[in-house]
Amino acid sequence: MLDGRPRTPDWPIELLQEDRRPEMPHHTPLIGTIVVGLVLAFLLGAVANRLRVSPLVGYLLAGVLVGPYTPGFVADQALAADLAEIGVILLMFGVGLHFSFRDLMGVRAIAVPGALAQIGAATLMGLGLSTLLGWRFGGGIVFGLALSVASTVVLLRALQERRLVTSSRGRIAVGWLVVEDIVMVLTLVLLPALAPYLDTSGDIVPGFAPRPSDIALALAMTVLKISAFFLVMLIVGRRYIPWVLHHVAHSGSRELFRLSVLAIALGVAYGAAELFGVSFALGAFFAGMILSESELSQQAAAESLPLRDAFAVLFFVSVGMLFDPSILLREALPVAATVLIIVVGKSMAALAIVLAFRYPFGTALTVAVSLAQIGEFSFILAGLGVNLGLLPERGRDLVLAGALLSIMLNPLLFAGLEWLKPWIERREAAAGDTQQRDTEPEAGAPAVTTLSGHNVLIGAGRVGARVAEALQRSAAPLLVIDEKEETAAKLRSNGMEVMAGNAMLILKSANLPEARMLLVAIPDTFEAGQIIAQARAMNPELQIFARAHSDAEADHLRSYGASGVVLGEQEIATAMIEQFARAEAELSRSAKDA
Repeated sequence: MLDGRPRTPDWPIELLQEDRRPEMPHHTPLIGTIVVGLVLAFLLGAVANRLRVSPLVGYLLAGVLVGPYTPGFVADQALAADLAEIGVILLMFGVGLHFSFRDLMGVRAIAVPGALAQIGAATLMGLGLSTLLGWRFGGGIVFGLALSVASTVVLLRALQERRLVTSSRGRIAVGWLVVEDIVMVLTLVLLPALAPYLDTSGDIVPGFAPRPSDIALALAMTVLKISAFFLVMLIVGRRYIPWVLHHVAHSGSRELFRLSVLAIALGVAYGAAELFGVSFALGAFFAGMILSESELSQQAAAESLPLRDAFAVLFFVSVGMLFDPSILLREALPVAATVLIIVVGKSMAALAIVLAFRYPFGTALTVAVSLAQIGEFSFILAGLGVNLGLLPERGRDLVLAGALLSIMLNPLLFAGLEWLKPWIERREAAAGDTQQRDTEPEAGAPAVTTLSGHNVLIGAGRVGARVAEALQRSAAPLLVIDEKEETAAKLRSNGMEVMAGNAMLILKSANLPEARMLLVAIPDTFEAGQIIAQARAMNPELQIFARAHSDAEADHLRSYGASGVVLGEQEIATAMIEQFARAEAELSRSAKDA
């Protein structure tokens, strides 16, 4: 600035005339995959729901549209698979929260031999098909094993939608699934150990055979790692995981509590995979099962539910992305045969096994339908088989096609199961005592209560339990509906009439046309609104009271027919004002006396 004018920096004239900095990208592959996948899944899921088809079909078709085999936007398959894995972890964690170690041990007599026998039968059927297609023995074994294991996400989603997870047949299906996962973990470890003795076409190399010591060592190491993980979870996890959750809960931060739930689920799953070689899903399942013994398990399940649902949707989108629709024309007969093995052959094997253990026909049919699909472990196993040179790429394509079609057919099979329910009940009634009785609560509605002029309470949690105590002292009879069997058993021991199950499914059994009042004490406003709408349709004159957390929620419940809504914050404020007024009056009296 020697001449009084500001000096211009020695920059190139182009930069002074125009900003040449590269533009910031408007999206990344991760954001694009999540946004486009979820938006398309929502749109097609809504259409499927409108057509009275399972939304899963819409999610799968969304994956096909964003996959590499259809024109337009192509999502990142690797990222989608990773996001889907998070969904599997969170879903298995949630199931573990409702599945105690006692439940798992209770079904081991049927789950362990049943799963092993069904895996063997499906593997033989897959081996037979591969022989007809001209594949070698190694490829046939991998193909058959891939067809033998059911999808964690599909099975659990189907059971949860029908409120069957905590029922006897649901526990058998989940226990069966856990055994299948353990077998697949062993398979994934042993397969690379056997691969060096197989040529790229799948034949055993002449003059070589797997050394028994190598196989035994690989198997022993895997069993040792899984056993070590179980021991750590039972000894260390049972003590410290609930302690951590309780400590965080007492901090008063809901955000920190939600984060602790996710950290436990994802952290244990990752640690199980990295340190013990256990699958993410199995690790998360045992973390949830350990945490189920805590009093905060129900709150933990509620806090993780939104993320579980979102990532579960991404799982189905990722499955759809792997599917090449042209295979339906190129390999029509092999695809049909593959689907028949999954949907019919494997299911018939499971049906026969469960019936052989003298379980009711309805239980056997539910387990069979639950297992009539394949999923994530099938993809992993097929991919490993191709990488090891055991399974031809054609086999992987058939596994993917079989997975997609079986997942789409599974909701239809469950719908058929509901249609057959009256016939199944008549058949079981005719069977008398020749079969084991399924004494656990099922999704079907129980017998209609004989009470009349009674009050009905839905939900016996922290709020509902106190309401139940007060209503029990009333002259009118009381009927309580709660989703958890443990809570129902405790209330029954106190002399209350209780129905265990989801209120939306068993509300007709509460005899609302003859009831005096209905109190909905559950915190879920969406579910409460559906219950109130059902109740109002059954009895237009019924007095219905519910709880809400905000004015908007209160308006929502009133729009569905609630007679009155209690706002938690409002009642707390009222109680504090009353206590303040009493304390102030007491201080005034003390001052006058002085």
